[in-house]
Amino acid sequence: MERAFSVTGNPSSIHLEGRKARQLIEDAREKVAALVAARPQDVIFTSGGTEANTLAVCGAIQGAAESEARITRLFVSAIEHDSVLHSSAFVAERQPGLRLATIPVTRDGVVDLAAMNVLLREGKGRALICVMAANNETGVIQPLEAVAKLACEYGALLHVDAVQACGKIAIDAGMADYVSLSAHKMGGPQGAGALIVKEGAPLAAQIPGGGQERGHRAGTENVAGIAGFGAAADVVREEDASPVLALRERFESGLVSQHSDVVVFGSAAPRLCNTSNFALPGAMAETAIMALDLDGVMVSSGAACSSGKVRPSHVLKAMGVSEEIASSALRISFGWNSLAGDVDAALNSLQKISAHARARRAA
Repeated sequence: MERAFSVTGNPSSIHLEGRKARQLIEDAREKVAALVAARPQDVIFTSGGTEANTLAVCGAIQGAAESEARITRLFVSAIEHDSVLHSSAFVAERQPGLRLATIPVTRDGVVDLAAMNVLLREGKGRALICVMAANNETGVIQPLEAVAKLACEYGALLHVDAVQACGKIAIDAGMADYVSLSAHKMGGPQGAGALIVKEGAPLAAQIPGGGQERGHRAGTENVAGIAGFGAAADVVREEDASPVLALRERFESGLVSQHSDVVVFGSAAPRLCNTSNFALPGAMAETAIMALDLDGVMVSSGAACSSGKVRPSHVLKAMGVSEEIASSALRISFGWNSLAGDVDAALNSLQKISAHARARRAA
């Protein structure tokens, strides 16, 4: 990124500095494509995961609106990121004849394949299915192979939000028509993301203007951010997830041994190596977050996009978790710079919080 900042040309210009900037973008495009087994020409750079999700949902439906194969049904899993949920509601309100339905999940936070099958079988018309690769709050990995098989069986388009998963588990963009990515979830910079679009999939630009990104996303590209995205994609291809998994297991083992009433969400399902979503009943999330922060331990109560507004998680609600338990939910994420001492510090701080909560209840 430091090298890219020194290239000041507009990547759409044909002079030397412009060509240098263009080369940085195309090099990054190849690296991002390689990470998810896609073609470079299928990569559309965006400002992040939210824009990529919005482009996929709204762009697919609007892009197909003028074709003979209009999208008339939109099926979205109940645990999707807010950017997918809100984009789906937005386009459903404005697209005549579009039916929006929610795909439920099990108590473990795994998409209900039987319910999805019923939704696809009972209606008519082309469908767009939105199922994320792994949940951003619980870390629960979704059965994408089975989802893609169902989508293919019913001739549906498939959008996969792989923002949380990419760089932690293998993602094959070939299984879906649209795949969303974000740089900062894999150690790259904030403000850079991508949508991978399969050849022939309908897509209407959501930011009109110039012809950047083959006309799919107007605006001068974030050259340094995209260069950082490519570098991060290159690094995570070779990264070993086992040290991060060991930290999460150390944390959850300590958590269970210290707190007999702790609830670890999605623990019975396959999960990402870095995510632990849990609740200490009686310890309100908002109070716990502040207490942990004072001890130098930074956590969230759910999605970071909305953790400034501490409220019960729609993901936990979809999993059948009571509002009382959900109000105590915390999410801890581990990364390449996390240490065993960080785990112990978090456990010690949580033990103090739990002791205070018990004392208040006993008073």
